[in-house]
Amino acid sequence: MITARLPIRDADDVPLDIPRVPAREAAERELSKPMYHENDPSLLERGLDRFWEWVDDLFSSASGATPGGLLGLLAIVVVVLALVAALWWRLGTPQRTPSTGDSLFEDGPRTAGQHRAAAARHASAGRWNQAVQERMRAIVRSLEERTLLDPRPGRTADEAAAEAGRSLPSHTDELRAAARSFDDVTYGGRTADEPAYRRIEELDVSLERTKPVLDTAATGAPA
Repeated sequence: MITARLPIRDADDVPLDIPRVPAREAAERELSKPMYHENDPSLLERGLDRFWEWVDDLFSSASGATPGGLLGLLAIVVVVLALVAALWWRLGTPQRTPSTGDSLFEDGPRTAGQHRAAAARHASAGRWNQAVQERMRAIVRSLEERTLLDPRPGRTADEAAAEAGRSLPSHTDELRAAARSFDDVTYGGRTADEPAYRRIEELDVSLERTKPVLDTAATGAPA
């Protein structure tokens, strides 16, 4: 080991001292040689050691502050996981909101009749979620075909219901309810049933038989 003070004798046999700073620098240069660091842990190993030390300290602190120590902490973790699982089961898997511009029609343009046929197939197979979605799309497409709605990419079910309610005021509440059912099964993770589908089916049939109330504010013509 290199000490900070090294006695040296001169010609008159008088001991001299090496200054402390040069001695330290000499020691640092000597210890920085690769031969002294061949068995040092790698950067990854040091990082993992620090991480596990942090985890150990975290659990030690939590178990010390929790009644019952480590067993009490584990019991709390189990209860929290059980609550999360219960909420997941109750609310269902979160649905991904479509990132495309059209949030009502996911595929290419289809006629109202094609959407109705698809809804009927899903209903006959008991796939009520898909049946509700296709029947709502049939309603909106039918209103577009009747020129009661302008075809507009990106229109949501709620927007379509609000716009259609202006020319079909007697069905405003039913249109809003149908839009909510569509949103529930499409984005809310809910499950539809046959009565929900039949209500939208009846609304679709009723809308086909209903004459629109024309907006006379702009034209001045009678409704």
